[in-house]
Amino acid sequence: MKTDSQLQKDVLDELAWEPSIDHGHIGVAVNGGVVTLSGFVKSYAEKMAAEKAARRVSGVRGIAEEIKVRFASDPKTSDGEIAKRILDMFAFDVMIPDDKLTVKVEHGWVTLGGTVDWHYQREAARNAAGRITGVIGVSNLIEVRKMPTAYDVKQRIVDAFKRAADTDAGGLDVSTADGIVRLSGRVHSLHERQVAERAAWAAPGVTRIEDNIVIA
Repeated sequence: MKTDSQLQKDVLDELAWEPSIDHGHIGVAVNGGVVTLSGFVKSYAEKMAAEKAARRVSGVRGIAEEIKVRFASDPKTSDGEIAKRILDMFAFDVMIPDDKLTVKVEHGWVTLGGTVDWHYQREAARNAAGRITGVIGVSNLIEVRKMPTAYDVKQRIVDAFKRAADTDAGGLDVSTADGIVRLSGRVHSLHERQVAERAAWAAPGVTRIEDNIVIA
């Protein structure tokens, strides 16, 4: 008597051998000799062919057929296809270090993992994943690896002020801890406050901004 694992292998081999079936999108699970077929095919005829192929395998006691017919024009929203499309988008986007990230999709919910050097890379990955059809939510667990320094953040704010306005950042104080940047002090306008925030976000390793800047 065949074991479930041997029966699973035999059914997979039979599906691969059958020329009328695109077996790459068909999953096979076996429990007590009962075979469950899942996944997607392009036509009802292909669905029936997969079931017949499974029945031909010696040792199959029953079949639970859960294959769905999906036409080429239908949206690709299975978890596996969503994950592949997200990875493809990561590879296409030069702002996202795709070799450092992982993608998990469960019932349309995406979980992103891995590490990046910059906050904007973390946000770019989240935004890209959220644009994929079929995604119902994103858990962004990507970590920003580098820790920002107060000097680096302050220098970026000073440089940004020089580019954006005829003023200086002398009235601002910057402190950092565990990726959190705390801004305090005084500026002359809301625009200057926004410039300071954007410059702080541009520093490597920043995960959160606490803005206590006062507009004087």
